[in-house]
Amino acid sequence: MIDKLSWIAVYPEIVLLVMACVIALTDLFVKSPRRTATYVLTLLTLGMVALLNALYAQGGQTIYAFGNMVVSDSMGNWLKCFAAIAMIVTMVYGRPYAGDRDMLRGGELFTLGMFSLLGMSVMISGNNFLVIYLGLELLTLSSYALVALRRDNATATEAAMKYFVLGAMASGFLLYGLSMMYGATGSLDVNAVFKAVASGQIKHQVLVFGLVFIVAGLAFKLGAVPFHMWIPDVYQGAPTAVTLLIGGAPKLAAFAISIRLLVEGLLPLAIEWQQMLAVLAVGSLLIGNLAAIAQTNLKRMLAFSTISQMGFVLLGLMAGVVNGNTLSAANAYSSAMFYMITYVLTTLASFGIILLLAREGFESEEIADFAGLNQRSPLYAGVMAVCLFSLAGIPPLVGFYAKLSVLQALISSNQAGYIGLAVFAVVMSLIGAFYYLRVIKVMYFDEPITATTVSAPLDVRAVLSLNGALVLILGLVPGSLMALCAKSIVKMLGT
Repeated sequence: MIDKLSWIAVYPEIVLLVMACVIALTDLFVKSPRRTATYVLTLLTLGMVALLNALYAQGGQTIYAFGNMVVSDSMGNWLKCFAAIAMIVTMVYGRPYAGDRDMLRGGELFTLGMFSLLGMSVMISGNNFLVIYLGLELLTLSSYALVALRRDNATATEAAMKYFVLGAMASGFLLYGLSMMYGATGSLDVNAVFKAVASGQIKHQVLVFGLVFIVAGLAFKLGAVPFHMWIPDVYQGAPTAVTLLIGGAPKLAAFAISIRLLVEGLLPLAIEWQQMLAVLAVGSLLIGNLAAIAQTNLKRMLAFSTISQMGFVLLGLMAGVVNGNTLSAANAYSSAMFYMITYVLTTLASFGIILLLAREGFESEEIADFAGLNQRSPLYAGVMAVCLFSLAGIPPLVGFYAKLSVLQALISSNQAGYIGLAVFAVVMSLIGAFYYLRVIKVMYFDEPITATTVSAPLDVRAVLSLNGALVLILGLVPGSLMALCAKSIVKMLGT
């Protein structure tokens, strides 16, 4: 018999699932070409889910449900809340673009978006290897379909094929690693695996062999080198609205399963997986920043930028355990969580501008398309500039504090290797600043190609202005979000 507490723990997911099914059926009767009723219902549902998760997170209670298969804790609930908000913003930005490209013939963009969010929620709440994997598959299958949503577009279809093949391979890696852990420990439960590994009774080589495959699967989901091959092609080939859907909220879920598997389940093996993450982080920072310099396509440039930004997140994750001592764990993991949330916030606004400039029959995704944007629309040029300065890590924007918090976590370890990594990350950030500043130079100092002013629906204008303002405001007063991350990580480590 399933107790009442179990149902309470997954109540936001139940609401999301039921409403996704209701909206899918309701959409059959919607006649509006812009799918207005479906769009409004989707936003209301996502808003309700975000609110429920925020209330759960505020309550601060940790609930283990369905025989320890699911956990509802402060960290997970905040990440689910931010993922739902990111999905709302994605839908607002993406609807005009999708409408112009005949992608709203059905309500698939909205319903598949909701099912992908459900997959993220299951991943974030998973306390069992199978539950985490089920959530991952629900997210990836929805994403494959979304990338191929423009059936008549050869580029999008090619991107979907690449994503599908590489995604299936990465899922296989992760599943193989999890099955090795199950074989070694005899349990699928994350907490039970932690106890079994910590007991020291299990052959170390078997655990490390399984760990290699788990880290490879996680690196693919985060988009870290050398598992980054899909990111530039999928970002460039997918419709821009779908690129934002893949590049935004799912990163929060990927961070959550990294914490669930590596920290909650395999912390006794930290010395091994931290070395792996160090290699991935160095590769991501080096290749991400150097390859981005050569790009002329803005979506592709932002894809390589994503790879380098994930390098910083990995640096935060690998600074938690120093010489077997976990005193700095909360500081390191909360800095990585803060970095991931602020990165998603900035990505939403930067892709929002690309979506806004795209017109019917014209994709505004080349850097040259942004020439003279300041003369055409100072507001949108300003928002884009704020986002790019933030991604480059220039104060007083939120990206600067995100990078600073990760570097501080590395330096406070007092280990020569970690301090060396921090110096390397700073040098790579300086190289990265070049390609961000190049776009700003094009927007402010080049002559505009077209004299048309940029117009946008009221909801897009309002959300985009708020989004850009938050990147600046959270940079000026980052304390509250940092404290929220720190508090939720401390609670997670305490259970």
